[in-house]
Amino acid sequence: MLGGAIRYCLNRWDKLTAFLLDGRLEIDNNISERSIKPFVIGRKNWLFSNTPKGARASATIYSIVETAKENGLNSFEYLKYLFEKLPNMDVEDKEAMDEVLPWLTSLLVCCRVK
Repeated sequence: MLGGAIRYCLNRWDKLTAFLLDGRLEIDNNISERSIKPFVIGRKNWLFSNTPKGARASATIYSIVETAKENGLNSFEYLKYLFEKLPNMDVEDKEAMDEVLPWLTSLLVCCRVK
């Protein structure tokens, strides 16, 4: 049993030590785990997503909220901003849509976490 564990580790040594060669890599995936934790804990609350369209809509909102958080935005304020902006925009115009991306530094100050 111990020999199997050591063999497993040695066979994957390059993957195990990859973070030592590239400082941008994390030693673990805790950031990813923490960002999905609320959805795992609240999965019984998501029962309204019982259709493919409901699940797609939920996934879209969750993605927007988590991306906003990762970009230092107040997710409520960012969603409010989107709900005010998007109805008056041509969503087929990619250049116009680029103006509301959460990683833009020109995004409204009200959306930034204070």
